[in-house]
Amino acid sequence: MSDTTHLLIPYAACAAPGCQQALQSLHLPHLDWLLARLSLHHHDRVPDDSLALPHERALARAAGLPLPNADGNIAWAAWHAHQQGQTACAGATDTAWAFVTPCHWHVGTDHITLHDPAELRLTEADSRALLAILAPWFEGDGITLTYEQPTRWLARGDSLAHLPTPSLERVLGRDVRDWMQHQGASKGQPSAHTKAVQTLQRLHSELQMLLYTHPFNDVREAQGLAPINAFWLHGAGQLQAPPQPPGPLPTVADTLRTPAQQENWDAWAKAWAVLDAGPLAQLHTHVASGGTAHLTLCGEQSAMTWHSAPRSLPQKFLGIFRPQRFTSVHKQL
Repeated sequence: MSDTTHLLIPYAACAAPGCQQALQSLHLPHLDWLLARLSLHHHDRVPDDSLALPHERALARAAGLPLPNADGNIAWAAWHAHQQGQTACAGATDTAWAFVTPCHWHVGTDHITLHDPAELRLTEADSRALLAILAPWFEGDGITLTYEQPTRWLARGDSLAHLPTPSLERVLGRDVRDWMQHQGASKGQPSAHTKAVQTLQRLHSELQMLLYTHPFNDVREAQGLAPINAFWLHGAGQLQAPPQPPGPLPTVADTLRTPAQQENWDAWAKAWAVLDAGPLAQLHTHVASGGTAHLTLCGEQSAMTWHSAPRSLPQKFLGIFRPQRFTSVHKQL
């Protein structure tokens, strides 16, 4: 269940020149009203090479999931399995989980770009057929695949507990080689980590060779569809104990995501206007009537959360003479 009094907005700002230009003309009166009256509660800054985006970390925190450092992983698949009743999460011996997404890598002269799997037009029947082709290869390394949805399968295996995995959203449209380097074995890592990384790298190589000439892709290409030539494993990890969320999950206002990923800043600005007139206006009304609320804005490097805690007299005076506005806040995201 999501909390309608905690609104989380991913892709609220970024450093792209087009975004910065669009920000200058935004008129968001309800957001500005909220920022002028709410108190900053938490500011989570992440490095450029963090395996998870700020809004993913904010959601993990709200779900009660342990937040690793930049070289770790958030156990989203294990959390999902727990939510679905597939694991008791009784202790450290619990099975580790991950998500596996079939995908298309575009190989250029100096980059390998992961395209959005949503554009593959994979049907359930095709996805199940592909899973049947690939599952034995994973099974040979102690990883069991099960179907969940066309572009996401569940993987189960002990080796997944030690595997750092950049989130799928972090890698979309980018050079996968940059992110696979973060999975490499570094000095001081346990041997289980090294073995898990080596297994994943070998599976990538073997399955790329298998899929390159497979009849499954011949059929897709005859239909004018992009071939499935790779996979992305993400959300790996193991829950040591059932998560203890501090409260309901926030409501995620996700309408800025697609225009931001496509760098369509006119559409992004229009989506912001709709958010301000809808969910943010409702939050404005709730706070104005004396209700408690949380607001989390997420950019490329930060997630900032405000809440309606009582403010001290000096804070109130500062709010009058130097009110917080999104035009200043976005620089911190």
